[in-house]
Amino acid sequence: MSSGPAYNDEKGSSLGEPEYGHDPASGGIFSSDYKRHDDLKEMLDSNKDSLKLEAMKRIVAMIARGKNASELFPSVVKNVACKNIEVKKLVYVYLVRYAEEQQDLALLSISTFQRGLKDPNQLIRAGALRVLSSIRVTIIVPIMMLAIKEAASDMSPYVRKTAAHAIPKLYSLDLDQKDQLIEVIEKLLADKTTLVAGSVVMAFEEVCPERIDLIHKNYRKLCNLLIDVEEWGQVVIINMLTRYARTQFLNPNHNEILLEENPEKGFYGTDEEDSKQEEADAVVLPKRKPYVMDPDHRLLLRNTKPLLQSRNAAVVMAVAQLYFHLAPKAEVGVIAKALVRLLRSHSEVQFVVLQNVASMSIKRRGMFEPHLKSFYIRSTDPTQIKVLKLEVLTNLASETNIATILREFQTYIKSQDKDFVAATIQAIGRCATNIDEVRDTCLNGLVQLLSNRDELVVAESVVVIKKLLQMQPAQHSDIIRHMAKLIDNIMVPMARASILWLIGEYCEHVPKIAPDVLRKMAKSFTSEVDIVKLQIINLAAKLYLTNSRQTKLLTQYVLNLAKYDQNYDIRDRARFIRQLIVPTEKSGVLNKYAKKLFLAQKPPPVLESSFKDRDHFQLGSLSHLLNSKASGYQELPDWPEAAPDPSVRNVENDVSSETDVRIGLLGDWKEVPEWTKPSSREKRKEKVEKPFYSESEGESEPTESADSESPTTSESEESAGGMESESASESEEEESEEEEGKSERQKKKKKKKGQKEKSKHGDESEDSGQSEGGDKEKKRNEEESSSSSPSSSEESSSENSSSESEENSDSDLGKKHKRKSVAKLPSGSLKAKKKEISLLDLDDFSGPSVPPTTPSPNTFSKSLNLDLQGLTLSNSNLPSEMSSPSLGRVKTYELLHRLTGEGLSVRYHFNRRPFSPDQAMVSVQMQFTNNSDMDIRHLHVNEPKLHSGMRMQGFKEIDVLQPGDVASEAMGIDFCDSTQAANFQLCSQTRQFYMSIQPPVGELMMPIFMTENSFKKEQGKLMGMNEINEKLTLTEQCRSDQAVVQRVLSTANLGRVPCGQSDEYRFAARTVSGGALVLITLVTKDNSAAQLTVNCEKMVIGTMMAKEIVETLTQ
Repeated sequence: MSSGPAYNDEKGSSLGEPEYGHDPASGGIFSSDYKRHDDLKEMLDSNKDSLKLEAMKRIVAMIARGKNASELFPSVVKNVACKNIEVKKLVYVYLVRYAEEQQDLALLSISTFQRGLKDPNQLIRAGALRVLSSIRVTIIVPIMMLAIKEAASDMSPYVRKTAAHAIPKLYSLDLDQKDQLIEVIEKLLADKTTLVAGSVVMAFEEVCPERIDLIHKNYRKLCNLLIDVEEWGQVVIINMLTRYARTQFLNPNHNEILLEENPEKGFYGTDEEDSKQEEADAVVLPKRKPYVMDPDHRLLLRNTKPLLQSRNAAVVMAVAQLYFHLAPKAEVGVIAKALVRLLRSHSEVQFVVLQNVASMSIKRRGMFEPHLKSFYIRSTDPTQIKVLKLEVLTNLASETNIATILREFQTYIKSQDKDFVAATIQAIGRCATNIDEVRDTCLNGLVQLLSNRDELVVAESVVVIKKLLQMQPAQHSDIIRHMAKLIDNIMVPMARASILWLIGEYCEHVPKIAPDVLRKMAKSFTSEVDIVKLQIINLAAKLYLTNSRQTKLLTQYVLNLAKYDQNYDIRDRARFIRQLIVPTEKSGVLNKYAKKLFLAQKPPPVLESSFKDRDHFQLGSLSHLLNSKASGYQELPDWPEAAPDPSVRNVENDVSSETDVRIGLLGDWKEVPEWTKPSSREKRKEKVEKPFYSESEGESEPTESADSESPTTSESEESAGGMESESASESEEEESEEEEGKSERQKKKKKKKGQKEKSKHGDESEDSGQSEGGDKEKKRNEEESSSSSPSSSEESSSENSSSESEENSDSDLGKKHKRKSVAKLPSGSLKAKKKEISLLDLDDFSGPSVPPTTPSPNTFSKSLNLDLQGLTLSNSNLPSEMSSPSLGRVKTYELLHRLTGEGLSVRYHFNRRPFSPDQAMVSVQMQFTNNSDMDIRHLHVNEPKLHSGMRMQGFKEIDVLQPGDVASEAMGIDFCDSTQAANFQLCSQTRQFYMSIQPPVGELMMPIFMTENSFKKEQGKLMGMNEINEKLTLTEQCRSDQAVVQRVLSTANLGRVPCGQSDEYRFAARTVSGGALVLITLVTKDNSAAQLTVNCEKMVIGTMMAKEIVETLTQ
């Protein structure tokens, strides 16, 4: 046995077990446990610091790998008084890990820890406090409290940070210490270093989240420090400030909520309705006070926005939820791009982000519509990511993009992932219920899936079809009949039960098939699953009530089988139904109402998103992720009705002064101005009623926050985060105020001069002066437009590549230049400048576009205007009857009634000609009539509120519209191939009118010329879901060829395609915006019957087109 130790040594050295700290003796197979870690204990007991340091490194490495090193506690704790700083730091790391398990031994070293709190090295002081707070013994609570109070006043920010970490530990050990700990928290909240900020806010959240008053004085400081705090602290502070802001500021979207509750009146109301509406508006408007955003609210939004570019996903998510819960509706869109960026991260991050995007997309669908393609599903995505992306795509589905989304869904159905395929079929069902135009298309597609080889696909399709058929059962008896034939092949219980429910519910539509289905089900009743058995009993009861002659015996047979079934639910159901439907002496009053009970009309199911009710949880929280309240979750407060006093956040000047502090842990010493002192801008804004922030910082008007702030201004806030931009904007505002004052004084002088000249000169000289001034204006406009056209094209091309801050600085310079020019230029050129400025403003919101080349507004009499309307030339090479209908067939719409417009009436029609500045826009001809006794000046378009992707190019400003005159102007609107309304303001010198133009689907296209062969070739490419077939009966007025063609062309802007057959009509067109092909075929038959076929790449356009043509030909 003498060779035993040598054998053990050899094995130990060869194996080299790392978990025992490279101890040769511990690696042997036959070694005993009492020898484990002997070498480490010897090294810790030695007098050499180098051996102790090596031993502690090995022990800490063991702990990092998850190995148990608690046996070494006595040997390690002896070295707590070691003078070597490196050894002492590692001992503290070890003690923090095991102090709670070995409390008795740790208590023996309390005096050493207390001495460590006085050590000159900040790391030792912090380590001693960390170990002391990790000993979970109530006896030392007073010692811990004293240590925390001393550390909170320490010179080192690192020690103060450790004190903030120790506060929640002490609070969880003894809840009675809360009042003393709140005093320490209040002291640490006043700390100006970024290192302490996150930790003390975390302590505040753990100990006293209800003490909002502690945050008041430190709110501005926290907002300004936020950008320099470490990422963990940023998340904590942002979440706390979100709840704080919900209690201290007003809802920025409150006015929009009032508008939704009291929508605008319709354009085509009677005089009585108008007067009633005005009275109702007079009652509502006092409630709707103009919203002015609190400067501190704006400060929070502005300082958190740069963090959307953080590399940390948690920080981006925290800022996103803050903007979603606090920002005006017009500014929330900036978070979409940042969240889409996170989708390139790991699958775990994607899962959390998509959960939040799914909740956001229900309320703010337009925010994510431009990023639709980012949510397309990849084959490499995990199933849970696929399902969440599918949820987002379904939430984003609208009339404009449903065709693209359904095409994606068609691809997803072919996936090998069965759970994902089932979720896709359910998504198709939700799209069909939400968008009426594609309901039939989706239903036909799902019916085609019934012939799929995969049983699970068929089963899920049956379940979804059942829900869709409940909406229009009478129109789809063929589908119910088809599904009844599948009952023998489908074995999935839920699908079989759905088919039986459908047949029973709508047995009157399939009177011949229903009894036969019951006969088949009665045969296999005993072998069916419980859910199917219950539906067989229901089917038998319904057929007994509607067709007892054929099904009486079958019903009795099924009820007898169910009477002795093993499942008590089925037995009870059978007894209950027997007493209800079969009249006996014992049966009660309910027997009379059996038919009403079983065959009552059921409401169609509402297919809603599973994320619909999650918005009451704060986004980004664990409770939102789990959809249930987690422990420690704090509810998001409701907005206050009235704004609390903002002065509580003001700090006295003598409380704090400019001090030298270190920015960050390792930053340079800098002179930092007082955070909490209100700036000179704030004081000036309290005196002058103007926006708190300059236009470059995202707030253009004080009255309307969400309405007035455009997406470009909200995006520009990224460049306005720092202190330098604030000072720059201050100087700009001061200059602009001075210039405004000068321009106002000069205007007053001009008015006085004009009045004097009026009294001197007669009417004739006044008229001649006006005509000369008008000629000069025209010349100046022509020269300016010719000189500015190349520069404008350069600006539009560089707009996309320029940064947001440059856009804002350009706009500010433009506004300054505008004010100066107004003050300096003579009155003759003033009008020309105003016209030019209005067009530039219009370009700001309509995006880069070609300057309008339409002629200046000509004013003439009504009769002359009507004569000249038919003489305008078309640029297209098409025949005149295709490119534009004759004047008699043009439908005109009233946009503004003369009573509502105070004498101004506006009518419009779609002139069916290409809009020359931009071929992708629909041309709308506007006709303005002045029915009043006064001149109407400066008519122009302002503030268009368009849906995502839509664009508008307004008409040229009409300077003067004299009484009785009519002016006709063309404007272009890119409706994005949708029938959604384009909303804008029509502004005159004194009034603003809210307008809305909604196009018929037939006006969204331009005719094209095609041969018969090319028509058939293109039609063959647009089959399946891109084809809509309708049967109709023509009226007597539509029997002739001329009448049919005239009615179809009056409905839509189509081109006639030659056809060899006399009973067939073909038309072709392309949509103006997207260029999607629209092919229409009408085949007439005997007895006034006809078949209409519409083939279109965009299914929504095709469905709506078919509907309108059918209505035109059948009325």
